[in-house]
Amino acid sequence: MTDETLLTAGRRVVKREADALVLLADALGESFTQAVRLMLEARGRVIVSGMGKSGHIARKIAATLASTGTPAHFVHPAEASHGDLGMLSRGDVTLVLSNSGETPELSDIIAHTRRFGIPLIGVAGRAGSTLLVQSDVAILLPEAPEACDTGIVPTTSTTMTLALGDALAIALMEHRQFTPADFRDFHPGGKLGARLAKAGDLMHRGAEVPLVAADTPMPDVLLVMSQKGFGVAGVQDADGALVGVVTDGDLRRHMDGLLTHSAAEVMTASPLTIAADQLAEEAVALMNARKITCLFVTDNATGTRAEGILHIHDCLRAGVA
Repeated sequence: MTDETLLTAGRRVVKREADALVLLADALGESFTQAVRLMLEARGRVIVSGMGKSGHIARKIAATLASTGTPAHFVHPAEASHGDLGMLSRGDVTLVLSNSGETPELSDIIAHTRRFGIPLIGVAGRAGSTLLVQSDVAILLPEAPEACDTGIVPTTSTTMTLALGDALAIALMEHRQFTPADFRDFHPGGKLGARLAKAGDLMHRGAEVPLVAADTPMPDVLLVMSQKGFGVAGVQDADGALVGVVTDGDLRRHMDGLLTHSAAEVMTASPLTIAADQLAEEAVALMNARKITCLFVTDNATGTRAEGILHIHDCLRAGVA
């Protein structure tokens, strides 16, 4: 088999699946909105289940729902028949996936939802199948050929089911006005968590922050700058508001008679700051743009009081770049 033949096969698969997704988008209708409404009204969780390849898709859908504000978990249908049906309770909603709609391992889950009045959303590729007939909301996948020429390998069907799960999750997320800050609460680790970290999450606080009063003599300001190790000192007025910053550049500009001055006489007024609830990525962008290494972090309420200080190395260590 030549490289060109392999490439042709790959492109054919991607095109078939892309065409199927267009069919799915056009086929979405009332059953989709009914499914979203059921999930929104659920007092409990969304229980997602499926067998085989559908089970792998179900796990991903449950994870996506859970990370975007809709409590959800996956229940394996075989394990459900051996005790895990106890994970389903009144107030939950079930989302069950099966391309054929006749997967025998799903029978106990379907029967359990019918017995205890647990809403059932069924997703299948065959109209009139047991799953769709038994469901409170039946979502029928459009007819589309599998990506393989034999038509037996679950490919196009699983891609459509995965996309449907994403569509449900995003519709729910947008209805709940789920924000990036909410998303970060469920993703504190890894690169994604770093990207969504706030300045207040990474800043130095309390005694670590180099702050002096406006009338502080410069010898004492130099001592604070040396002890804290940031190379700067924030200058506060009598009300505690940050009114200026003393930097290495300010020291050089006032070298003549420096020790006879006060902090207010040497400082750069109206310093660049960032609010505690702003993303650390924004802080890095500001520091890069101004060619500085530190930013004072102000409180979210007044925007004038220094709550902490953020060094660019803190952001780099956290993976923010």
